[in-house]
Amino acid sequence: MPSIKVVNMTGAEVGEITLSDVVFGAEVNEAVLHAAVRTYLLNQRQGTQSTLTRSEVSGGGRKPWKQKGTGRARQGSTRSPQWTHGGIALGPKPRSYTKKLNKKVKQIAMFSALSSKVANNEMVVVDSIVAESYKTKVMASMLTAVGAGKKALVVLDSKNDMVVKSLANIPGVKIAYTNTLNVYDILNCNTIVFAQAAVQQLEEVYA
Repeated sequence: MPSIKVVNMTGAEVGEITLSDVVFGAEVNEAVLHAAVRTYLLNQRQGTQSTLTRSEVSGGGRKPWKQKGTGRARQGSTRSPQWTHGGIALGPKPRSYTKKLNKKVKQIAMFSALSSKVANNEMVVVDSIVAESYKTKVMASMLTAVGAGKKALVVLDSKNDMVVKSLANIPGVKIAYTNTLNVYDILNCNTIVFAQAAVQQLEEVYA
């Protein structure tokens, strides 16, 4: 079973916890991680892009010149795609990019992402992440003390407005809860910072 040191907000070691083999010690499956990230990114797309075809552009009802005898190429409408202000040929239309993953595949992807962070020493567990006032400086110094990189994902066990708003102004920092955690955010950060209670919650849900 993997184990990890627990630190406080000043970066001092205060203990050690043993992590669940199921959640944090799984074999990393790169193919499943790729599928999970691709699905997440596709599901972020709105799919509302749209262009006008020649039938949707106003004008162009009259034939611009007679069919023969002018020496010019024959034309049926000034709204054909080759004309300025003409319609767009084969342009994008609104569509859904939504994809779905099986529940078991999602779970394997989550375990793989968390396990890769533990294996690469990119996970930090803090005994308690608290704030007594709305102070960005306190949270910034905490992230520096625990060795979080430029892009950090802070995972909390429950909503705390003071902590959330104090972290919100720090560039590169994202906040998540145990029930909103996703594979893309885990892989997209340099360091994942867990509140100790959030680790226990996650193990209760999955393990």
